[in-house]
Amino acid sequence: MTRFTPQELEAARDRVIPDVAAGGLSVLFCGINPGLMSAATGHHFARPGNRFWPVLDLSGFTPRLLRPAEQDELLSYGLGITNVVARATARADELSAEEFREGGRLLTERVERLRPRWLAVVGITAYRTAFGERGAAVGPQDRTIGETRIWALPNPSGLNARWTLSSMAEEYGRLREAAELPDRRV
Repeated sequence: MTRFTPQELEAARDRVIPDVAAGGLSVLFCGINPGLMSAATGHHFARPGNRFWPVLDLSGFTPRLLRPAEQDELLSYGLGITNVVARATARADELSAEEFREGGRLLTERVERLRPRWLAVVGITAYRTAFGERGAAVGPQDRTIGETRIWALPNPSGLNARWTLSSMAEEYGRLREAAELPDRRV
C-alpha cells in the first residue's frame, strides 16, 4: 500500500473522487463522504482500518476480498459506490447539516438517473441527516426514490465500535438476500 505524508493527505482535502456507478445496478452503496486517504488514492473506502471491503467479502457480495484499487470490479457484480457528500474531509463531523441535506438532494437526483434496485447508505446518521429521517434505524426503509428501495447499513469505519465485523457482515448479508443476489463466496 502506498504511504502518504501528512502533507500529501492534507493536500487531498476537498477533492472529489469519481463514483463507481452505472445505470441499473442491483445495489448502489453510498458512503458519507470520501476520507483523505480515499481522495489521495482515488479509491473509495481506502483507509486501512475501514471494514467496507472485508464486509462485502464476508457477506457474499464479492467472491473474494477486493482491494480498494479493484473497486471497478464491483460493476461486474451489479454493485457501485457513491457518496452523500462528494468532497473529501479528514472526518465526517467536518461536514455541516446543510451539506448533508444538499448531498441528499443531489443523491436523490443521481438515484433517479441511475435507477439501482437498492440504495444502501452506509451510516445511519448520514441517512437520517441527508433525508430528514430522524427516527430511522439500520435496515430497510419505508422511503423509496422512484422504484429504488433504500437500506441503511452500519458505517464500516473502524471508528464504529458498536458493530463488529461479523455483525456488520450479517446486516450486509440481509441486504444481499433482499436484493436477490447470489452468495458469491461459494
